[in-house]
Amino acid sequence: MNPLQIIKSLQERTPLGLLQLKHDPMRLLTAIAGITFADVLIFMQLGFSDALYKTNTQYPRSLQSDIVLISTQAKNFGQLRTIPRRRLYQAQDVPGVVAADALYVGSVEWRNPQTRKKTSMMIVGQNPHRPAFDIPEVNAKISETRMPYHVLFDQASRGDYQAMIAKVQAGQLATTEVGVNTVTVSGLFTVGASFSDDGALITSGQNFLRLFPRREAGTVSLGLINVDPAYDPEQVREQLIARLPDDVMVLTHDGYIDFELNEIQANSPIGFVFGLGTTMGFIVGVVIVYQVLSTDVNSHLAEYATFKAMGYRNSYLLGVVFEEALILSFLGFFPSLAIALGAYSLTATATALPIAMPVSRTFVVFLLTLVMCNVSGAIATRRLQAADPADIF
Repeated sequence: MNPLQIIKSLQERTPLGLLQLKHDPMRLLTAIAGITFADVLIFMQLGFSDALYKTNTQYPRSLQSDIVLISTQAKNFGQLRTIPRRRLYQAQDVPGVVAADALYVGSVEWRNPQTRKKTSMMIVGQNPHRPAFDIPEVNAKISETRMPYHVLFDQASRGDYQAMIAKVQAGQLATTEVGVNTVTVSGLFTVGASFSDDGALITSGQNFLRLFPRREAGTVSLGLINVDPAYDPEQVREQLIARLPDDVMVLTHDGYIDFELNEIQANSPIGFVFGLGTTMGFIVGVVIVYQVLSTDVNSHLAEYATFKAMGYRNSYLLGVVFEEALILSFLGFFPSLAIALGAYSLTATATALPIAMPVSRTFVVFLLTLVMCNVSGAIATRRLQAADPADIF
């Protein structure tokens, strides 16, 4: 049968699945609401999971280094532990290494200059003469952080900072407290909040140590190694592994990003929770659609038996049920997409988390919806296949 004949046969075919769904509007609305709820749950879990991965890797991804040194006890960018600064000096003896800089990372108690409320902020101390991040806004203002207690502020931080941001954008300085110290905000950049901190401050390594007086300058959070372009970074990495003690991990830039992602996926309870939420949403959808389709099959069992007595095959009757499942998947998906887009926008505004709707996620959830409805249809047709006209009449 050629494509034109298939299309013609479909046009001439009576849409029994659609007619049966329309026959009971309340049951149809219940099914649509159930699928929509399940899809929204999946959308939100995937959105939060993606935001978790983005926020935990947004600074690692922007590092301007070929090789990264971290402690073997490090968990993620917010929990790096420390390594001895002398490891950087030892690394400079390896052929191909042109620079080895220290990066300090910690969390501070920051007072919102507008609301006067205290909140947790991540603070990063870097070498102001050799910027650590590929963030143009930071690098344009990095010289400002050479002055004592001067910091750059992430204007995408969670909280009410409009007045302070407007003041800094106008070329004025804003002051507030970090712990027992007064700091001056002399510049802005945009990255975004994370699950653990409401925002971030970037300053020099010297200012970082001023704000952490108990922190020894000889203990650093990361070592940033730049390699001569004439050398292969992977070969330099192997030489560093052979030269340095086993209290540090030596990773390429991409390897360090993979380390962060693997830590979230393997050991983070939040990542597991979001994955479980996605699975539960799928199961809820399967159960709801099964209940609707199973009830529909039972309600029309006599009619299906009549079709069998007239000579219709099981495949035709199963096609009717799967037609209903396909229609339900479309009717439930599009309302869920609209609701999820609104929820994403609301969440991003309220939490400053980088949550958005990529086309790939839309496609994935739509496929999950099709699978969800067809699995439900397959389960619901079990009684239909066993139905015998002689038993019913």
